[in-house]
Amino acid sequence: MIDTKLLLNDFDLVEKNLQSRNFDTASLESLRNFVANFKILKQNTESKQALQNKLSKEFGELMRSVSKGGVKDSIESKKQELDKLKEELKKDLNLVSLQETQLRDKLLNIPNLLDSKTPFGKDENDNVEIKKILSPRVFDFTPKHHYELAENNGWIDFRAGAKLAGARFSVLRGMGARLNAALIQYMLDFNYKNGFEICSVPIIVNENAMLGTGQFPKFIDDVFAIKDSNIESSLQDSNDSNLSPTHHSNNDIESKGHNFYLISTSEISLTNLYQDEIIDSNLLPIKLTAATPCFRKEAGSAGRDTRGIIRQHQFDKVELVAITTQEQSEEMQAKMVENASKLLESLELPHRLMQLCSGDIGFSARNTIDLEVWLPGQNCYREISSVSNCGDFQARRAKIRYKENGKNKLAHTLNGSSLAVGRTLVAIMENFQKQNGEIEIPKVLQKYL
Repeated sequence: MIDTKLLLNDFDLVEKNLQSRNFDTASLESLRNFVANFKILKQNTESKQALQNKLSKEFGELMRSVSKGGVKDSIESKKQELDKLKEELKKDLNLVSLQETQLRDKLLNIPNLLDSKTPFGKDENDNVEIKKILSPRVFDFTPKHHYELAENNGWIDFRAGAKLAGARFSVLRGMGARLNAALIQYMLDFNYKNGFEICSVPIIVNENAMLGTGQFPKFIDDVFAIKDSNIESSLQDSNDSNLSPTHHSNNDIESKGHNFYLISTSEISLTNLYQDEIIDSNLLPIKLTAATPCFRKEAGSAGRDTRGIIRQHQFDKVELVAITTQEQSEEMQAKMVENASKLLESLELPHRLMQLCSGDIGFSARNTIDLEVWLPGQNCYREISSVSNCGDFQARRAKIRYKENGKNKLAHTLNGSSLAVGRTLVAIMENFQKQNGEIEIPKVLQKYL
């Protein structure tokens, strides 16, 4: 979430920043007024709480004076004054709780503010190329698309995937499945050598996790929901250990009637490991990596990448996540970009770095650098990783803090693909194909096979 102090103290900056994202700011003025009125309500309530404490203390002193033979005249009036204040305070506290929930629901729908390095642009056509790494191979024949190569070599069975689950599913077989597993293990090994702790995390999470990293409520229509009474009851049994999900009041989420979801990225699981925690600053930065299947409905992508495995409902991805201090996040983003780029370079895959513009950047990110791999079959670069600095946006939602010099501060969170495994498999097929349709295996992967 964005900082409400900015809405009150620098409204023009917030409005202009969000407009550069193509975000409709028509209701921003009313939100600022809501924040201002809520602030006054909280201040008045806190003043009444202080007065209640004062009156309670005075009432106690009067009662003690009576027990010692003091005057009883003022006791009843003091009691009435205190009772009246308690009633007022009860109503005010209920109103504070209600408006606090309403404010949170409003803020959950507002994207992150962009940093100064993010260029202005309307859409992906305005992204800025930073540099290219490795030159694309020059073929002396017309390179095939990955789906042709995959079917001819028996690596991917598209019909079986459709039979089992429907469109945008596939089955990896034989060398295709072996190479996919080799890529996952190689990526984890690569990340581990660069200081990232390997984690194995749940691929089913609750609403709090989805809210914490910004998937909800914005992308609720793009995730697969689970409704299972067995899961609900088992989590409810664990309530004493704070494992059960807390139902959120957002109406968009409530209307779906689900509490559990398949992750669209392991960023959700990894980042929320530190949900509602205070970390010792000496432990930062925390660097994590995980390999998981990911699930997306791909809402709004009808007709795009219908052939092959570029855009699937289920896919494997190796993720990088970092939790840092506020001062460490920019340097960490550069290191994570380098990590993903060196990984692609080790696989001998030509790629380029792209600075995303304001009109193409993700909801939770304040700055994003994409890595796009060269696909000769398509004769273009395609995204294979996005490395985003979210600043304190996710940390404010998930209450991820660190203690420094006795003071609690909001952490910064970062995430990036390292890499989308299916797209890496596509890139290997297309870049390492031979004229006879066979596919060479990159040298760094041969030991895994």
